[in-house]
Amino acid sequence: MPHMTPFCISFSQLRNTDVALVGGKNASLGEMYSQLSPLGIAVPDGFAVTAAAYRLFLKENDLEEALSKVLSELDRVHLSNLSTVGQRCRQLIASAKMPQAIAQAVSQSLAELCQGQAISVAVRSSATAEDLPTASFAGQHDSFLNIQGYDKVMLAIHRCYVSLFNDRAIKYRLDNGFEHMQVALSVGVQRMVRSDKGSAGVAFTIDPESGFENVIYLTAAWGLGENVVQGAVNPDEFYLFKPSIAQGRKALIHRKLGAKENKMIYASEGDKPVMNVLTTPLERQTFSLSNDEVETLGKWCYLIEQHYGMPMDIEWAKDGITGELFIVQARPETVHRQKQPIGVKEYKLLSKATPICKGKAIGNAITAGRVCIVRSLADAGKLQQGDIIVADITNPDWNALLRKAICIVTNKGGRTSHASIVARELGIPAVVGTGDATSKLHDGQLITVSCAEGDEGYIYNGMLEWEEKSIDFRQIPQTRTQAMFILADPQRAFHFARYPNQGVGLLRMEFIISNSIRIHPMALVKFNELASFNDRKAIEAITAQYPDKKKYFVEKLSEAVAMVAAAFYPKEVIVRMSDFKSNEYAQLIGGKMFEPVEENPMLGFRGASRYYHERYREGFGLECEAMRIVRDEMGFTNVKLMIPFCRTIQEGKRVLETMRQFGLERGKNGLEIYVMAELPSNVILAHEFAQIFDGFSIGSNDLTQLTLGIDRDSAIINELFDENNQAVKTMLSMVIKAAKNAGRKVGLCGQAPSDYPAFAQFLVEQGIDSISFTPDALLKGIENIYIAEQKLQPAYVE
Repeated sequence: MPHMTPFCISFSQLRNTDVALVGGKNASLGEMYSQLSPLGIAVPDGFAVTAAAYRLFLKENDLEEALSKVLSELDRVHLSNLSTVGQRCRQLIASAKMPQAIAQAVSQSLAELCQGQAISVAVRSSATAEDLPTASFAGQHDSFLNIQGYDKVMLAIHRCYVSLFNDRAIKYRLDNGFEHMQVALSVGVQRMVRSDKGSAGVAFTIDPESGFENVIYLTAAWGLGENVVQGAVNPDEFYLFKPSIAQGRKALIHRKLGAKENKMIYASEGDKPVMNVLTTPLERQTFSLSNDEVETLGKWCYLIEQHYGMPMDIEWAKDGITGELFIVQARPETVHRQKQPIGVKEYKLLSKATPICKGKAIGNAITAGRVCIVRSLADAGKLQQGDIIVADITNPDWNALLRKAICIVTNKGGRTSHASIVARELGIPAVVGTGDATSKLHDGQLITVSCAEGDEGYIYNGMLEWEEKSIDFRQIPQTRTQAMFILADPQRAFHFARYPNQGVGLLRMEFIISNSIRIHPMALVKFNELASFNDRKAIEAITAQYPDKKKYFVEKLSEAVAMVAAAFYPKEVIVRMSDFKSNEYAQLIGGKMFEPVEENPMLGFRGASRYYHERYREGFGLECEAMRIVRDEMGFTNVKLMIPFCRTIQEGKRVLETMRQFGLERGKNGLEIYVMAELPSNVILAHEFAQIFDGFSIGSNDLTQLTLGIDRDSAIINELFDENNQAVKTMLSMVIKAAKNAGRKVGLCGQAPSDYPAFAQFLVEQGIDSISFTPDALLKGIENIYIAEQKLQPAYVE
């Protein structure tokens, strides 16, 4: 039977309701150890030194009155004597003796945990007011790793007691309304996972940036997990899709390799039990978890969230000796679970400049201010209210400092680092993992920090101009005509999915290829035949982790599309297969060898004609394989595919047969394949196209160009380009009518319906099913659709 005394309780005897006995951290560990182990979730065993032990420690040393007296002298308004009061409290605790009853209880529990082996343990503080759903005490008190032997365990427990009166902990209790002497400290003693020889990290069962609830976000780095928690490394990042986990499918939808500059390991000698060492080049270039391990952790995180019934912040570790995975901590996620997304605040830079440095964007705001380089608490005096703190990393000792800042910029760290979490809690933007901010910026420099440009955050010199706009989603009207997105950047999908929308009417594959993949697909197919040494060298550097170069393309493309499909699931996401022109394809790495030089690429080797042609067929095969994985393996059957610039019925049939040969058969697993209606031939033969395709998406730019005979890139005759021209509108009316008669859906992708209310009204009058807009035009577009539908209200009455 596991050991249990008033002063030590085994994890197996604890439940989540025991916060008053052992604090939030230990209660949660006990809950998982006792309740989730049967589900296959591995939690390292341990025991809790109870809050009752701490109170006995205070009583036997006559500390309650002494501590209360010192704390009563604290300047609660200005905190001018916080450091002095904190130091006196810590001295009182440090000079006190540990009661014999506690020592005996710890000795007995430790012996039971070790079972005669010389094992290392983690000794962690767990306050009785800790990890509440509305306030996280995470990082306020001290923890100690790689502790061996009874004497060192007792010393670490004593030091945990001392940390209850860290300056930051005292201030945190004041800020959150906790009485100092009412908060007790429990200490967890848990078997260490040998992640010093493996890897560790943090997971959130919600996207920490957008609050998107359908994904699990997981970070990983080599060595002990403290580096990830503190933000001392830029970790690997993974996203898993919860509905796929629930269905038992492949759930890993996105991976991003982190720099993982160093790792924390056990110290073999010296006073400190752990130390940081540089990672090897191979470790930096290798993911610190396999795909299967990510899937396992994702499933565990999903089960933990299901058990607790709320979004969770979870720490995990992998034993590098045995290869086993463990969950070492779980607490409620405190930033997003309280919020209901009723609107957003949008930011847009009005002036452009070259960024000084960049990193991962936390939040989506833009701000400007004075730089204050902070290297330690010794720099606190120079920090002014409203400064932008620039640091290597931040730590919990700085929490009081960080409250003065309007923005945080760090060299190191990822989205789960201390700086990121604090920035979200304070509601300020941050840019983390810049690598060089402290060397590129200087004290007093005026800078603008933008987190409004996607996944990356940028730091610009000087005070740039920007605009802010608050949007209340409750004020956006509902329409019968579906309002959908035109998207190019998958990293923004979680953010935009919060907007009123009916899915994605056009996801531009070529933008993913040019921005994320950057290599011509045929240069990957025929890598060994490349004539250019520079191209081979560039491709080798980008695809170093991929012996099979084709797999690089398939993996990157499938993960990018999966991010969008996940964000909008189960709404439809229509992915247009690549529609580069030959001159654009040639700009990709290795592209010149495979592309013809054409006088008029706009009317040349583009769209459908490439897909079955021997010059590109194998490259199209990579596109198809990526889409097959997204739909059939990941389970995103909300993804539909679209063929651009399909000139003839016969060409359409050849493309569909080519796709079938590559594993994408129309109708199989519910696959729908649309065609772009952007050529006069698509309009004139719309009924025939409707027999082989499942729907139409009108490309108004190309249709206008080819109806009026205008090169839309020509500056000389640009003013003649007009989607409102009667000839164009006749074409639009014809294709919409033909699609409706054939029972096929028809939508339009373009700017005009948001710019011109009359154009939106025309489309609504024709009975179009959907209109797709770029993100900046969506809300205006919805407004124009609504006005048009109101004017036609009698026609809608059944």
